[in-house]
Amino acid sequence: MQTVAQQQLVDFLKQLEVEQRVSIHTLKSYQRDLKYLVDFCVTKSVEQWEQLQTSDVRQHIATRHRKGLSSKSLQRELSSIRCFYRFLFKQAIVNANPAQHVKAPKQARKLPKTLDVDEVGGLLDSGVNSVLEMRDVAMFELFYSSGLRLSELVGLNMPDIDLRGKSLRVQAGKGGKARILPIGSKAIDALQNWFEHRQASCNNELAVFISTRGSRLSQRSVEYRLAQWCTKKGIQTHVHPHMLRHSFASHLLQSSQDLRAVQELLGHSSISTTQIYTHLDFEHLAKVYDNAHPRAKKKLF
Repeated sequence: MQTVAQQQLVDFLKQLEVEQRVSIHTLKSYQRDLKYLVDFCVTKSVEQWEQLQTSDVRQHIATRHRKGLSSKSLQRELSSIRCFYRFLFKQAIVNANPAQHVKAPKQARKLPKTLDVDEVGGLLDSGVNSVLEMRDVAMFELFYSSGLRLSELVGLNMPDIDLRGKSLRVQAGKGGKARILPIGSKAIDALQNWFEHRQASCNNELAVFISTRGSRLSQRSVEYRLAQWCTKKGIQTHVHPHMLRHSFASHLLQSSQDLRAVQELLGHSSISTTQIYTHLDFEHLAKVYDNAHPRAKKKLF
């Protein structure tokens, strides 16, 4: 590429560093992404940035995809290119952004891992031997009972829980949205057991779930306690808090077939996010079909 074009790239990176004050990590990402673009331009004999066409950007992204880059990485590279060309446009160096309408290949959406009903029972229907375990089981029951996110659970305050009304209020879910959720009877029992012992170490802390020092539990602490609980119970599966939320959604959808209700309970802004659980439900139905339908079973010879 021409020296002028290379200097324009340097100017862009300098602007990110000095004017926008991006982090070192972000700056290195831009440098790396745009270096790949420069290498592509050299192989295509593109000397100036205004010579790059939309078809060239598509070819560049396709080449990167064939080298095994994920959709997420390709989306990031396209974002870097678009940002660079917006800079060039403001400098009147180019009159169009060739990456504007180029899209990265869609990545296959991974189905969330869930526990079946018996596995959840084995996890939660175990005896407790200490106050801390009472607290922990109350947390795990609440994850599965109400489909809470980890951030929502640690953010719960005592006024948010209504044991008599068997409900709780998430004050600020994802996107800052509040919602009211039901609490199941098992979770109610677990919370009552925990509340009987909580007051002794609360130190006027409003948080529902507190540490032995009386402070609000962190998300990392909850993840650690769940891992410890699973180890103690001999559960080999790596169970994380969000798996209990996934299990809540999957089991509820299997029983109710009410996608809109599950959407509201999960606090999803879009129904398309909730629809992933319909695939999990279909997998369950497919297994039932394969095991039960007389024309679905393979013949044994």
